[in-house]
Amino acid sequence: MSAGHDHDHDHRHDPKLGRGHDHGHDNDHGRGHGHGHGHGHVHAPASFDKAFAIGIALNAAFVAIEAFYGWRVNSLALLADAGHNLSDVIGLVLAWGGALAGRLQPDARHTYGWKRASILAAFLNAMLLLVAMGSLAWEAVHRLQSPQPIEGVTIMVVAGIGILVNTATALLFLRGRDSDLNIRGAFLHMAADALVSAGVVVAGGLALWFGWTWLDPVVSLLIAAVIVWGTWSLFRQSLHLLFDGVPDGVDLHAVQALLESLPGVARVHDLHVWAMGTSEVALTAHLVMPDSPADDAFLRDATRQLHDRFAIEHVTLQAVRVPFTRPCAPLRPASSR
Repeated sequence: MSAGHDHDHDHRHDPKLGRGHDHGHDNDHGRGHGHGHGHGHVHAPASFDKAFAIGIALNAAFVAIEAFYGWRVNSLALLADAGHNLSDVIGLVLAWGGALAGRLQPDARHTYGWKRASILAAFLNAMLLLVAMGSLAWEAVHRLQSPQPIEGVTIMVVAGIGILVNTATALLFLRGRDSDLNIRGAFLHMAADALVSAGVVVAGGLALWFGWTWLDPVVSLLIAAVIVWGTWSLFRQSLHLLFDGVPDGVDLHAVQALLESLPGVARVHDLHVWAMGTSEVALTAHLVMPDSPADDAFLRDATRQLHDRFAIEHVTLQAVRVPFTRPCAPLRPASSR
C-alpha cells in the first residue's frame, strides 16, 4: 500500500467552539496515509487585539490610582487589589503575547508554528495570580494581628471605580470565553476583579460605619481565596494541555468508537489527541484495515466527522492492512466498555 495525503479543509465554522474557518482544498497523492486537515486558522485571538489594548490601558491607569490612594490612606485592601490588578495587567500582556505568537506562520524549524504559546501564556498567567495571592494572604495575616485605621470613604470611591473598570474590561472578552482558554483566563480575571472590588466597597462601608478596622485584612484574605478558587481551574487546564493532555471537551473513547465504526476499520492503534494551542485540537491514529484500504473519500469523511463531532481540526490518519508498529498505551475497545 502506498503512502499518501488527503488534505481536507471544510469551510464551516463552529460557533460554539470558535475554532476558525477551514479553507477547502484537496491534495491527493494516493492511499493509506491520510492527512485530513481541518486547519482552524483561529480568528478569535486576532479579533481581540483591540480588547487587549483597551483592557491593558484601563487597568494600568486604575492600578496607578488605586496604589496611590491605598498608600495614602494606609489600606491593605486597596494596596492588595492594586497589586492584583497589576498582576492582571501583566497577565493581559502575557495573554496578548501568546495570542500574537500563536498566529505566527509555521516554518521549517517550527512546523506547527507557535500555537502553544497561548497555552504557556495561560499557564504563566495562572502561576502569576497564585503567587500574588499567596503574598497577599501572608501580609493580610500579619496585618490582622495589628489592625490599623483606614479611610472608608476613599476606599469605597476608589474600589467603586475598580468595579466599573474591571466590568468593562471583562465585557471586552465575554464573547471569547468559551472558545479559547487564553481569552477565558483574561475574562475570568477581570470578572473576579469586579467582584473583589465590590467586596472592598462593602469593607470600606462597614469600616466607616462600625469602625471595624480588622475588616480590611479579612477582606484581603477573602480576595485571595476568591482569586485562588477562580484561578485553579485555569492552572489545572493549562498545565494539562502543556503536557499534551486530551482537551476537556474531547471524549477520547467516543473518538475511538467513531473511528472503529468507520467501514473497513478492524481496530485503532496509536490514537493521540492533544491541543496545538488554546483553540485548536489535533489527532493522529493508525487504522487497521485488512480488507479495504482507505481512499480519498474515506479519509475526507472521517476528517469531517471528527471535525463536526469533536471540533478536531488537524487530523492525520494512517491506514494499514497489518499493524507494523507497537501500539502505545492502547485504549480498551470501545465495544468492551
